[in-house]
Amino acid sequence: MATVDPAADLGTHEVRNQPPDAGDRDLWNTDPALRDMAAAVGAQGDLLAGYGKSLGQASLRRAARDANRYPPELCLFDRGGRRLDEVRFHPAYHRFMQMSVAAGYAAVPWEQVPGGHATHAAMVYLASQVEPGHCCPLTMTYASVPVISAADGLAGEWRPRLLSRRYDPSVRQVTEKQGATLGMAMTEKQGGSDVRTNTTRADRDGAAWRLTGHKWFCSAPMSDGFLTLAQTGRGLTCFLVPRWLDGARNGIRLQRLKDKLGNRSNASAEIEYDRAYAHRIGADGQGVRTIVEMIHHTRLDTAMAPAGLMRAALTEAHHWVSHRTAFQKRLIDQPLMRTVLADLVLDWNGSLALGLRVAGAFDGTTAQDRAFARIGVALAKFLANKLCPVVVCEAMEIMGGMGYVTDTPLPLLYREAPLNGIWEGSGNVICLDVLRTLAKDPLAGAALTAELDAAKGGDARYDAARERHRGRWPTVPPEAEARWFVEATALLLTASVLIRHAPADIAEAFVATRLADDRGRVCGAVGAIDASGILARIAPGV
Repeated sequence: MATVDPAADLGTHEVRNQPPDAGDRDLWNTDPALRDMAAAVGAQGDLLAGYGKSLGQASLRRAARDANRYPPELCLFDRGGRRLDEVRFHPAYHRFMQMSVAAGYAAVPWEQVPGGHATHAAMVYLASQVEPGHCCPLTMTYASVPVISAADGLAGEWRPRLLSRRYDPSVRQVTEKQGATLGMAMTEKQGGSDVRTNTTRADRDGAAWRLTGHKWFCSAPMSDGFLTLAQTGRGLTCFLVPRWLDGARNGIRLQRLKDKLGNRSNASAEIEYDRAYAHRIGADGQGVRTIVEMIHHTRLDTAMAPAGLMRAALTEAHHWVSHRTAFQKRLIDQPLMRTVLADLVLDWNGSLALGLRVAGAFDGTTAQDRAFARIGVALAKFLANKLCPVVVCEAMEIMGGMGYVTDTPLPLLYREAPLNGIWEGSGNVICLDVLRTLAKDPLAGAALTAELDAAKGGDARYDAARERHRGRWPTVPPEAEARWFVEATALLLTASVLIRHAPADIAEAFVATRLADDRGRVCGAVGAIDASGILARIAPGV
């Protein structure tokens, strides 16, 4: 049954020049940049087509707004004073969790199918466009699988449930559940990224351990278990702390929920371990080495999510300017607006392409693939997260005052934009990791060089920029130049991927405006570029 349209004639004035509601959007079919790059890296197009169509429903955009408008609630006790240590979520949050678990967000990369990590990365990109908060527990679940799989005595119990397509948020031990999620609890008040200063203590209790201490950030505290770090007599060690035991609650005490800038649909808690029961994973005293694979895979998602946020913001901005006039002319037809939008599209398209190329390396089977994944994910994460807040802010500015109110998704996207630059290594940490990797791992440097050289001959301006880069940094640069080096390298790497896999007008414009020609520091401060083909990437056929 059709609904009655809202009244436009209000008596005092007529509502006009307001863009129509976008309705349902197929996030796969309206994104040629995603489809092209997903095909290039072997991602599963059929799965992504279904997921993208489902996520594009207008009802889900409304659900995302509800999930963030009504954030999680901490429930420490029941009405009788018995301890709960639970978090209650809005039903919309559970709706997103159910959809993404069923689609295989955390499972696909480990199901022995071609292009699993690339498919997962594209799912991160799609989900981040609509409701990025629920990605956190699923990203950690995805990233925990290699650690759990290597844990004797735990893999058989946990791995099948982590890979399940059934979402089960019930409060009971993992052996009684059809599906499970896993979180991380690493940082403490005194150390932050320097986890070697952690003070949480692990004491032997028969075959198991008991943990006493605290964690300053524990995201997704309703996960079924947490990978965590604690000190034993031999040093920092990795443990799995189950949330629920056989008929009892483990000694995990929620203290409070973080009142965060963004990511508000998802809970992040401060917790204490009060002799919490735990299983050791990996060698005693080798916690950082044990957990490094989880960090590595989490970084892939933090490199992909910004591209999704940029895409969502630019979609909203393009829809606005395509249906809004000023001075007797559509905004999208005005030359300066087209230049600004086209410049923003290049940042988004480049981030998407580089992220998926790196994800393809995660699927690779050679030593060079693995080496490129190690260095490439850091470069992609750094650049995408420096671009994302600026792109989202510019998209907000394009929409004017309407971009600043929560009737549109722009405020949600803007509050989310800084998160992935902080999560799993802030900018300085990532840059120093790049320098250390290049200094200690010759294969990583060789893999990066091969990837940069793969575009040689595709664009003379790229070749010249490549030689300038090589001349400026013939060896690993000093620490003070780390950001300059990482940004320059990531831009070259992005250009290499675009030259090989994107339409010529995209690659040529990227090289011209990022590597070759003079430009200003702000978005749109570029020379003349042909915007038509570039803008078609954000809204084909418009």
